Amino acid sequence: MNQELSERKPVTILLVDDDYVDVKGVERALKQLKIPNPLIRAKDGVEALELLRQADSVSRPYLILLDINMPRMNGIEMLAQLRQDRKLASSVVFVLTTSKDDEDRIAAYDQHVAGYIVKRQGGDGFIHIMEMLDHYWRVVEMPGIS
Repeated sequence: MNQELSERKPVTILLVDDDYVDVKGVERALKQLKIPNPLIRAKDGVEALELLRQADSVSRPYLILLDINMPRMNGIEMLAQLRQDRKLASSVVFVLTTSKDDEDRIAAYDQHVAGYIVKRQGGDGFIHIMEMLDHYWRVVEMPGIS
């Protein structure tokens, strides 16, 4: 039986991005839209995987917003490791990147991302993205605690 939307546990957002300006854009959009979901930030794929593998660091249900171009471990490399980890393989991931490269898009979808979103510079880009994600996690049944 489905829970009422108002009774659902809030979805934690794990934002994996090394760009301070983009992180602030996401934070501002969440605040402006009054979306109270917990937000955790990792600066690259290495840090994100460490957080996900530590007990209680990232509460379930969670959704990952993943940049592609990052130091140490980029988003495509992180996705490959995430999908190979039995405990993390079901993670819901949206790529949020400036890359319009077809190879990046194909590589991301090959790793079963929920969506590939190209960041728009300026304007209401992050507002529209956060509105869409807010609707997404209110409608979609997210993976729970395994």
